[in-house]
Amino acid sequence: MSAAPGPDAADWDAVAAELDAVGGALLPRLLSDERTVELRRLYPRDALFRSTIDMERYRFGAGEYKYFARPYPEPIDELKHALYPHLLPIARRWWERLGREAPWPDDLDEWLAMCHEAGQRKSTAILLKYGAGDWNALHRDLYGDLVFPLQVVIALNDPGVDHEGGEFLLVEQRPRAQSRGTSFTLPRGHGFVFTTRDRPVRSARGWSAAPVRHGVSTVRSGERHTLALVFHDAA
Repeated sequence: MSAAPGPDAADWDAVAAELDAVGGALLPRLLSDERTVELRRLYPRDALFRSTIDMERYRFGAGEYKYFARPYPEPIDELKHALYPHLLPIARRWWERLGREAPWPDDLDEWLAMCHEAGQRKSTAILLKYGAGDWNALHRDLYGDLVFPLQVVIALNDPGVDHEGGEFLLVEQRPRAQSRGTSFTLPRGHGFVFTTRDRPVRSARGWSAAPVRHGVSTVRSGERHTLALVFHDAA
């Protein structure tokens, strides 16, 4: 199996600058084509998942997603542990700008243990599946009081080949301004890091927190799968 470059190959200074500018940034290829196929093929295997969400039933949009049960299949846990040390300095810098105390330790397992002690014990890695006409409403993946402010999605299909539409969306409400929307096309196997809840924006009065929601535009044709990595567990 051909290897993907992985998180260490990213220019993290450039990623941080893009996050500061728009709230999201493309990462290098994190999964090989072979691995994306393997992950897509896990979707029908219900024993690997703790729950299935019908988005239309809950008015989340249209389509379906599943929360993986633990232990996670490869390479989910490895990716989370490889990404966390790169995301942590950005998260801490954001909280410093906002005058907040950053609660996240250096070690991901220690942070997840803090989540579990607070009653957030449910796994949060997600496999999402969209068909023609499906979409994901704007939302934020919070799950409890303890939140890591960055998360990552990885595209498992080729846009323009396996599906049309299905762009990743970020909508930011800036202080005393209209909302700003940005769309992104995610290449197969590549990651995309974005803010979970809000991000610091500079104003005349200093730094303010701008709420950000994310979603997916309507898939016009084909099928779209993504792997979502959230760095806190759920209550």
